[in-house]
Amino acid sequence: MFDSKKELQAKIRLGEDTFLEFKEARFAGNRVREPHRDSLADELASFANSRGGVFVLGIDDQTHEVLGIPLEQLDAVEQYVFEIVQDSVKPSLHPVIERLELPDATGQEQPVVRVEVQPSLFVHESPGGYLHRVGSSKRRMEPDYLVRLHQQRSVSRLIRFDEQPVHGALFAELNPARIERFRVQTDRDDLETLARKLGMLERSRDDERHPTVTGVLMGTDRPERWLPHAYIQAVAYRGRDVASSLDSPWYQIDAKDFTGPVDQQVTGACMFVSRNQTVRARKKMGRIDQPQYDMTSVFEAVVNAVAHRDYSMHGSRIRLHMFSDRIELYSPGNLPNTMTVDDLAYRQTSRNETLIGLLARCPVPSDIPGLDTPRTMLMDRRGNGVPAILERSRQLSGIQPVYEVLGNAELRLTIFASDCDDAGSS
Repeated sequence: MFDSKKELQAKIRLGEDTFLEFKEARFAGNRVREPHRDSLADELASFANSRGGVFVLGIDDQTHEVLGIPLEQLDAVEQYVFEIVQDSVKPSLHPVIERLELPDATGQEQPVVRVEVQPSLFVHESPGGYLHRVGSSKRRMEPDYLVRLHQQRSVSRLIRFDEQPVHGALFAELNPARIERFRVQTDRDDLETLARKLGMLERSRDDERHPTVTGVLMGTDRPERWLPHAYIQAVAYRGRDVASSLDSPWYQIDAKDFTGPVDQQVTGACMFVSRNQTVRARKKMGRIDQPQYDMTSVFEAVVNAVAHRDYSMHGSRIRLHMFSDRIELYSPGNLPNTMTVDDLAYRQTSRNETLIGLLARCPVPSDIPGLDTPRTMLMDRRGNGVPAILERSRQLSGIQPVYEVLGNAELRLTIFASDCDDAGSS
């Protein structure tokens, strides 16, 4: 929106409207004094709740004159905006913040900061409440309007969220190799057409080509650029809980965030468990090495987590916690539709059909120690994953894994470690 300097200058001359707001930046020492934090948060949130827009800092909103921002203050302005969209808007925003120069009344180029906010899939609350853009001003939403907006965005977010275009991401940022891996031999489509057929690319309301949520998750090298919550956080603790682990100066044995395409995240998380589990030896009938966890069960659990988690839950990530006696795997989102934890072994439902379709075409990694799944692809559409987790883990440890829904917002799976009284660590 207003991508060229010439177009932006023309819009500024005409004044503020539904899509444009500008303000002078004033300072008190090294701190930004104006625009006020709450006011700026309200403006940016109102753009996100409407059809998007651009906010330019360094312009007099009365005279439309380009005043500029001192070069030494640009870092402070950018940090100011970043803190506001993270801390004062819920859920937080991820605008494009750009530094550029515009000519003032004398023709001299002056630095300004351009902040572009895309229309959001969420409804955002700021210090002024729930606001939207009406002409050149922000207005508080009437209750009936707010209800309708929540309903509209909930439908797009929860029913087909993985097919929604991700504003800010471009077709050029899809890695061609990550699209081509899904091409069948008889397919002669060009890359863009293929990406669209796979559900990785979509035209949005601004008539631009944007990768979808699935396209970002499977087709980009760094999905976290646009979906900062789409990663697996893994931590191996020394004790049986976090509190007891803290008694040791080295309470974390290992910790790593697994980013990148989600099929890569699966491999990384499984390798994490493999290298941090203890292998023990049973000696009743000769030496038999026994791992703490059945790696096929761990693999199925991680695949299910990345496939079925709710990617619309901003700020929530998959968490894998290893303790001395168990693994806890937390996946954002309640169970879809009318599912309960008791249904998981018997019923099948999907939240991310497009993503699951691509995962079902990704080969099982060959380098995970102890993985002996009979299938060849990551995702099993027959619904055998949960029964395999429950049965195989129970056979190894003697304890049935437990699924729990926490606060209607997170699914936790606990897999218990095997333990042999006559075992010694090896």
